[in-house]
Amino acid sequence: MRARLPAWTARLTWKSACFIVVMCCALAAALGALVHVEVTRQTVSNARDRALEKLADATRAYEAGEALPPRSSLDPAGLPESLRRLAVGGRRGTVVAEYRGRQVMWAAGPADGRALATAVDYSQAARTISGLDQAIVGSSVLAIGGTLLLGAFAVRRVTRRLHQTATVARRISQGDLDARVGDPRTRDASRHQDEVATVAGALDTMAATLQGKLEREQRFTADVAHELRTPLTGLQAASELLPEGRATELVRERVRTMRGLTEDLLEISRLDSGREVVETDLHQLARLARRVVRASGTPTEVVVVRDALVETDRRRLERVLGNLVANAHRHGREPVVLTVDGPVVTVRDHGDGFPEYLMTRGPQRFRSEGSGPRAGKGHGLGLTIAVGQAGVIGARLEFRRAEGGGAEAVLRLP
Repeated sequence: MRARLPAWTARLTWKSACFIVVMCCALAAALGALVHVEVTRQTVSNARDRALEKLADATRAYEAGEALPPRSSLDPAGLPESLRRLAVGGRRGTVVAEYRGRQVMWAAGPADGRALATAVDYSQAARTISGLDQAIVGSSVLAIGGTLLLGAFAVRRVTRRLHQTATVARRISQGDLDARVGDPRTRDASRHQDEVATVAGALDTMAATLQGKLEREQRFTADVAHELRTPLTGLQAASELLPEGRATELVRERVRTMRGLTEDLLEISRLDSGREVVETDLHQLARLARRVVRASGTPTEVVVVRDALVETDRRRLERVLGNLVANAHRHGREPVVLTVDGPVVTVRDHGDGFPEYLMTRGPQRFRSEGSGPRAGKGHGLGLTIAVGQAGVIGARLEFRRAEGGGAEAVLRLP
């Protein structure tokens, strides 16, 4: 198994810093090498010219039978062997070597089968080159550090804007459609925009467009539901005047279904508007759960593992639990068990479990699947309302498959 790098190595700031350091090191190494080679070449060339010039003077003095210049002699003891062989062979040459603890530039040439050599002090030139190398290394370190700081500052400004854009995108995905990046570069049309500003502007435009569409859909849903209430009320009143019979019961059932659907649509539109007011009070959770089961009229078993006193909106909590119980009976199979364990309420049936889309993406309006005798029927709004009301009271509703089979809805109250 391949080892994974730490999470911080994936950050753009870290990658940019590494890139800057590598490029600075490469540039400093190349420039330092060029400067070192050129200065060394010139220094060695000057020392060689002086050594050869001194060798020429020594050669003239030797041929004239005069005394040799200082530090010039035949076959001196410190002369490197390679240069000695070159001079004995009839050629002239130079070499840098250490002599009596100091760096010297040797120059040697032929003299009657022997080597006439002279030495020029090279220690000062060697110290100059060494000092130059140290200066190159020091200046490179300072340049790399300064460039890294400036580069990190510049990259940090970009990554901070990207992080802000990503934060706003996450807020929008969580339902906060009022969130905007608001990059100042996107407000002034005459100002040139960089890539980050372009992304931020596109995200703000997308959020505004999405918000407008959702608001129009919410208004349409609310308007339709309001308009349907009046004729449905009339239909319900008219159905009560019909003579008793199978046809009348079918009409009354359909009217009740339509009326319930209309109320659900109105409730969803209110939840979508985000202007719900919560009225909280202290309630005994087990007692409230039993009241919900009695009101549902279903054979639901209530198990209290550990009772809890919760501060919540009773009406909204009863709405959530009632919808979960009704959904379990409508789309699952009995037995249905409601369990209270502290501030956690679980509603479980013994059907085939929730569909995959519901557990991964949450309930979808007007879509319902299940395994009970009425599986696939219904309008699919019950769980949508339950999730919305749970969010209003600050609870978290999860859908999962129970161990041993069945669907399990878990409500975690604050």
